[in-house]
Amino acid sequence: MKLVVGLGNPGKKYAATRHNAGFWWIDALARSVGAECRLEARFHGEVAKIPGNKGDGGTGEIWLLKPATYMNESGRAVGALADFFKIEAADILIVHDELDLAPGVVKLKFGGSASGNGVRSVAARLGSKDFWRLRIGIGHPRELAASEQEVVDYVLHAPRAEEQRAIDDALSRAQDVWPLIAAGDMQAAMLRLHTKTADGAA
Repeated sequence: MKLVVGLGNPGKKYAATRHNAGFWWIDALARSVGAECRLEARFHGEVAKIPGNKGDGGTGEIWLLKPATYMNESGRAVGALADFFKIEAADILIVHDELDLAPGVVKLKFGGSASGNGVRSVAARLGSKDFWRLRIGIGHPRELAASEQEVVDYVLHAPRAEEQRAIDDALSRAQDVWPLIAAGDMQAAMLRLHTKTADGAA
């Protein structure tokens, strides 16, 4: 893995909204490795670097990116950094909120359809859907009893308290498999992340 991108919208207005789950994960990862995301105009977003580890089983340097282009234009930032450092799509992980997964569910996958405007923008800019995705469940408004809330309104609001607790737990479990992701052992990361625990979480 050479580039990890969290999708979201910049600014305090959107910081606590469901659509920013990708930003939340990147921020937690940066804190855990002692990195700090700083605005880089040439890459249209906030960037941090995790230094490489040359030891046994070590990894090369890994870039973290939070696009400042807003969700619909995420590909502009991803493409700029990937082009500059000559990073292939298969070495990129996109972390994003997922309407089709319930809060508390997190899944890792490679390729497939590009769901959501942010992922579609990245796929269009890279010219490929063959990149990794870490999908953080936020649920869908249709699952809420008597809810007629529009999707765009739903994703741009903060989760309810119980949803936030479930999302935070999922984010934490995804952090736990970061060493496997960083080392490129994606099969092991998926096995660990997708295995149901005693309380039914996955």
